[in-house]
Amino acid sequence: MNIAILIGAALVSLAALTSLVSQRFGAPLLLVFLGIGLLAGEDGLLGIEFDSGSVAYFIGSLALAIILFDSGFETPMRSYRVAAAPALSLATFGVLLTAGVTGGAAHFLFGIGWLEAFLLGSIVASTDAAAVFFLLRAGGIRLREKVGSTLEIESGANDPMAIFLTILLIELIAANAGAGALFGFEVLTTFIQQMGLGILFGIVGGFGIAWLLNQLVNLDPGLYPISGLAAALVVFAVCALFGGSGFLAAYVAGVVAGNRKVRFAQRLRRFQVGMTWLAQIGMFLALGLLATPSEFPQILIPALVLSAVLIFVARPVAVWLCLLPFEFKSRETAFTSWVGLRGAVSILLAILPGLAGLENGSFYFNVVFVMVLVSLLVQGWTLQPVAKLLKMSLPSEQGLVDRVELELRGATEMELVGYKIHPDSAIARGERVPRWARPVMVIRDGLSYSVHTIGPLQANDQVYLFASARRIRLLDQIYASPWDEMTTESDIQFRVKGATRMADLVRQYGLEDIDASEGVTAGQFLERSFSGNPVVGDRVSAGAVDIVVCALDDAGGVATVGIVIDEEDPGAAALAADLLRRAGARLGAFFRRPKIAAPGSGESRPSKDVSGHS
Repeated sequence: MNIAILIGAALVSLAALTSLVSQRFGAPLLLVFLGIGLLAGEDGLLGIEFDSGSVAYFIGSLALAIILFDSGFETPMRSYRVAAAPALSLATFGVLLTAGVTGGAAHFLFGIGWLEAFLLGSIVASTDAAAVFFLLRAGGIRLREKVGSTLEIESGANDPMAIFLTILLIELIAANAGAGALFGFEVLTTFIQQMGLGILFGIVGGFGIAWLLNQLVNLDPGLYPISGLAAALVVFAVCALFGGSGFLAAYVAGVVAGNRKVRFAQRLRRFQVGMTWLAQIGMFLALGLLATPSEFPQILIPALVLSAVLIFVARPVAVWLCLLPFEFKSRETAFTSWVGLRGAVSILLAILPGLAGLENGSFYFNVVFVMVLVSLLVQGWTLQPVAKLLKMSLPSEQGLVDRVELELRGATEMELVGYKIHPDSAIARGERVPRWARPVMVIRDGLSYSVHTIGPLQANDQVYLFASARRIRLLDQIYASPWDEMTTESDIQFRVKGATRMADLVRQYGLEDIDASEGVTAGQFLERSFSGNPVVGDRVSAGAVDIVVCALDDAGGVATVGIVIDEEDPGAAALAADLLRRAGARLGAFFRRPKIAAPGSGESRPSKDVSGHS
């Protein structure tokens, strides 16, 4: 027992510490966790023998339920208003198309039957919620809201579809049914039952969790978040016992509860962040320990080819067909195709054929494990540069150095928020602090001062103030955002205030077919264009000019408007040619790059001064 605790705790600690190394080298964290599991396994350095598929599946299912509940809890309802239709299209028809194309390729590559091939395609058909959430959120990649919302909703909602297809195909193979059984009436009724019950239990459970949390006012602070997460697992298990999709129920419950008014929501969120990390590490370590790399060479070449088919054919075709009705631009479609990360869910589902007693159950696990490694290496490692290349990433929203949030009992609408003033922020450059954003206390050189006695605020001052949750984003921009950060890494060429009159923009840029009558401002024009619900990144094309929503005020109105000139959708073929040309140019520049002289052989380069940074 002591040895098991020692090894388990040491592996979790090592996985957590290696996150610092992965951030330095840009490696996907999930790949690091999986690699540690492989190194500790029976073919690795520690040689730990772990071959219990049932234990690994139990750990993975529990971890996935926690991750899905948290991902739903963190997804605002605004994201569904922006991207529900395209995301759900990808989560249903996209999974079917991906499974079909990948399964067809697997049939010819491995010489297996059609049902077995479609089973393999179904196992890898869904994008992994954990991989997408962690690479986008923990990786600090900020996308245009329509694209980011589509990816997050899709990755959270498509796992139940892949799980349903996998279990269905395993049952058909075990019953020696033909491929025609896939189109039977019983399959349709089973699908409706699982998805319908999952949505029903999720909605009821979400309202129940929100009600429970609001009743637990006097509960010990340590028990409060545990109660919320335990209630989510109850919803997951009860739905599964009644024949529904427990994973879908956990995700829907998270969405419903997270968008309700819940007491001490920040306390719950902080707890769930830690639990989600622990679940993620535990799941990948267990799946890594279960793998036997010495068996990989037997299937390596066809598995690599199938990975290429999945990444470069099946996923792009499915995304293009599913997004065709929703007016996505070529760049948006291309980036959505690239974020088709496979992860723990696929490996988890690959355990099921062996648990069900199918012949060559280890074959599915080994092939899928190789495909997941390829996906994390190729797609996960290149996610950030591809986002910049396709102009999908927005400037980082803020440069937070130190922020403290404290929810006050009995005053849940207010939070005590603390910042360390960014050296390049507007406040540090001498701009006046808005009256509503003045701090109640300032700490400088270890001493506390009142805002009335300290004088002008300076860089690295720690300020504390009470604020409502809806003004947190504005405070981030005032205290923690660099002055010029919003002008970098973006295709926005000019920025104007939302109060600028559209008539002035029409005259300045020769905009076509724009109604500039009645003194309409640029902000009002964009708000009307998106039915009063604009989001950052929304665009309206007017001839050769795009008008873009750059920033919103605390009331949800358009505060800053961007102008993009001559940004046209080049089409898929032109976009591919342009990307190949730019990739070739960068590759040529890399090989032609001159060598840097060693220090001391010439003029020494000045070292970077980092003394002012914490």
